[in-house]
Parts: sequence; structure tokens; C-alpha cells
Amino acid sequence: MKRKVNFVTGEFYHIYNRGVDKRIIFSDIHDMKRFFQSMEEFNVEKTIGSIYENSFIKKAQYKNKIHQLGSESSKLVNFICYCLNPNHYHFILEPVLENGIEKFMHRLGTGYTKYFNNKHRRSGSLFQNIFKSSHIDSNEYLLHSSAYVNLNDRVHKIGDGLSMSSWNEYTGKIPSDFCKKDIILGQFNDSNDYKIFAESSLEDILKRKEAEKELEDLLLE
Repeated sequence: MKRKVNFVTGEFYHIYNRGVDKRIIFSDIHDMKRFFQSMEEFNVEKTIGSIYENSFIKKAQYKNKIHQLGSESSKLVNFICYCLNPNHYHFILEPVLENGIEKFMHRLGTGYTKYFNNKHRRSGSLFQNIFKSSHIDSNEYLLHSSAYVNLNDRVHKIGDGLSMSSWNEYTGKIPSDFCKKDIILGQFNDSNDYKIFAESSLEDILKRKEAEKELEDLLLE
């Protein structure tokens, strides 16, 4: 299948996918933490190998291995923001290296599927075909997309504890530099200013979704 979007370094892309047949891909918080670990550790030019096999290495040795690879190898992508929901995920990524998104997503999907299938005693594909993508081609689109991704659990009305996103990182509740936030937060006075913008943007998104649903219902009557 030929991809419609061509990934260019320095540009921004909304990446998303869900479980095959809309199935659950994160059965509990441990699955989400493992997926997030994969998001961190597979995002290097020089592969770390299997997370499962590395789990048998002593923690001190493993940390040294990750640190060494991280210092020797470039990232494949920059994460701008992310959200993990029970049956799907959303990322905004900026490719750092040529084919960075393709390489990273392949490692992420393959590695996590092996983990999930082994844990849950299943086989076969976990994700629905190849991941979906759209090019974020303007600053306004980037800002509103960041709100949509950071607050995607609210879009789908998912309760507390059933999702994981970079929202707390953006609002300063969790000190972390996992995401490259400056491209977004640098356009606001502070994190609270961004919080107000994002929540307002979310209200507009939800109103638009409701209006589209009402129109669809009318057309079906």
C-alpha cells in the first residue's frame, strides 16, 4: 500500500492508529507503560534490540546501555505530544532523520505487538493495517492539533486512569522533557495560558463533532 503522505524532516505530522477490529490494545496501565517505554527506547537510530531480552540484564547495565546508545545515536523523531487510549493512540511527530517516522513506527508496532501477544496468549496483527497520518501544514493547525491530541481522552470521554497523555507535561503537573514542547508553549505566556487555549479549542472541536453527528442523524431519517 502506497502512503499518501510523504514525510519530510522538520515538518509535523499527526500519526494515529487503533486496534484491529477496534479491539483493546492497552488492557491496563502496565500495557500503557510498556508502550511508552517503547516510545522512548525505540526512538534511536541505532536499535537497542529487544526490550524483553534486555529485561534480563541488570538494571545498572541496562541503563548504561540505553545511555550509551542515546549519546551515540540520533533520535528518529521528536515527539510534540501524544495520547494513549484503550483502543487507539495519537501522536504529533517531527521526523529528525530521513525515513525516521517509518523506521520508528515499524519498531514500535512490531515490538509492542510481540509483547502484547506474548502477555495475552494471542497471535496475529494487533493494529489496524498501516498507521494513519496527516501533514500539519500550518501553525494554526499545529496548535489546534496539539489540543486535540493532548486532550484526546476528553474527546472520547474516557475516564481517569484509562489513558495516558502529554497533557500533564504541557501543564507542568509532571516534570518531563519527553516532548519537544517549546514549538507550542513558546507561543503562549505560560503553561496556564496554553491550558486555557487548549480547553477552549477542545470545546470547539466537541461542538463541531456534535453538529456533524446531528447532521448525519438528520440525513439518515
